[in-house]
Amino acid sequence: MSSQPYPIVTKTQPTFYFVGVTTTRSAIMRVFPRWMEALGRPEVVIEGIDHPIHDAPEAYRRTVAQIKYDPLSLGGLVTTHKIDLLEAARDMFDVLHRSAQLTGEVSSISKRDGLLEGCAKDPLTSGMSMDAFLGPGYFGRTGGHVLCFGAGGSGKAMALHLIGKADPADRPRRFIVVNRSPERLLAMKKMVEQMDTDITFEYIHNADPRVNDQIMERLPEGSLVINATGMGKDTPGSPITDAGRFPMHGIAWEINYRGELDFWHQAMAQKESRGLRVEDGWLYFLHGWTQVIAEVLHISITEHFNRLAEIAEELRPPLVYVPRAERSTRTE
Repeated sequence: MSSQPYPIVTKTQPTFYFVGVTTTRSAIMRVFPRWMEALGRPEVVIEGIDHPIHDAPEAYRRTVAQIKYDPLSLGGLVTTHKIDLLEAARDMFDVLHRSAQLTGEVSSISKRDGLLEGCAKDPLTSGMSMDAFLGPGYFGRTGGHVLCFGAGGSGKAMALHLIGKADPADRPRRFIVVNRSPERLLAMKKMVEQMDTDITFEYIHNADPRVNDQIMERLPEGSLVINATGMGKDTPGSPITDAGRFPMHGIAWEINYRGELDFWHQAMAQKESRGLRVEDGWLYFLHGWTQVIAEVLHISITEHFNRLAEIAEELRPPLVYVPRAERSTRTE
């Protein structure tokens, strides 16, 4: 392949990369080998590449170079760094799918005919997960709004998915997004402005969880509240306080499935008193991984999904609600 300035590790086995923050803690490291056996590709191995959040651009470029220039580096899935990696290495991609151009992120890196391709799978995978628990016509039935904490890749993807809904009953009248970084809010605003939508978007720059409590408490019944910040997994804490009240008969969606999951525990504490439905990120995890694997290995995943989900469920880490008082006194 063409010369490039980064050191490359020549792999001896076909390698799929997981670019994240704490990759060894992910269930995928146990699930992936079983999935490859089920798909008839046991020779493909997985390797994690951990970057600190908002790592140096050159670090992201080294990761992309490894995939681009090593023949047995097949591609990979990117979490947390989806926006930063593309900003640092946009010129290294030969093909950027429309989804990546629109969202300004890549969650899937693959190769086809010698060309490096970047794709944002989140609009598809988050949408598949959201549709599964909302069901058809949810917003038309309830009149609920959407409050999304986090304007990064996942937040953008969810906005795109809802904008694209053909049935007005599947679209909320209002989508509120809160983020600590004004730059991410502006990027999301620019993305939405390119779309034709009847959803009213509101962008709030805020880092104070007590203010987030107030925003959440003004929501109508049946609203969907999403933690797409990475807090509770990649960074400590939650975007709200324990005093924040979820909307009556609403839905709380923690898009992660592992970590301290403070937001999920806060929602579980109000499940009965507020008539709240609480969703975690397991289905999002499954759709996210299987869709990227399909892209990287150039296979159809639809007919295999149920079997892969069964395999993953066998290895799923338990998720148990523990009241705050017990968690704060628990020792390691």
